[in-house]
Amino acid sequence: MKLAIGSDHGGYELKEFIKDKLVETGHEVVDYGTFHGESVDYPDVGREVALAIQAEQAQYGIVFCGTGIGISLAANKVKGIRCALVSEEFSARMSRAHNNANMLAMGGRTVGPELAWSIMLAFLETEFEGGRHARRVAKIEG
Repeated sequence: MKLAIGSDHGGYELKEFIKDKLVETGHEVVDYGTFHGESVDYPDVGREVALAIQAEQAQYGIVFCGTGIGISLAANKVKGIRCALVSEEFSARMSRAHNNANMLAMGGRTVGPELAWSIMLAFLETEFEGGRHARRVAKIEG
């Protein structure tokens, strides 16, 4: 699976951990930065990853900042993006099954690496259920 990934400085370490695990498990990962722990603006990275998903350059996007809040808000400003801020596995599964999320956001300062990996797997392994949920997702799209 091809995935787009990005973070600001607050999510950099967690992004690197998840990126390494994704590559180890056979996924193709396109990293949109940051490539260091120096301060960068999360809206820029969140938008860049979201634009890649909008352009269908990757199947899903994964973004990180300190809490995941700011970068998810920035990503959701891009038309067609449904970025879910998640801090546990159940919400990751529901974001895919019920909301057809195409991006996942996590906080580098709020979610530990092993939990983040479990969240990532739950997100990637869950299919959209469609049906009544498709009607609701269409309302989000406007």
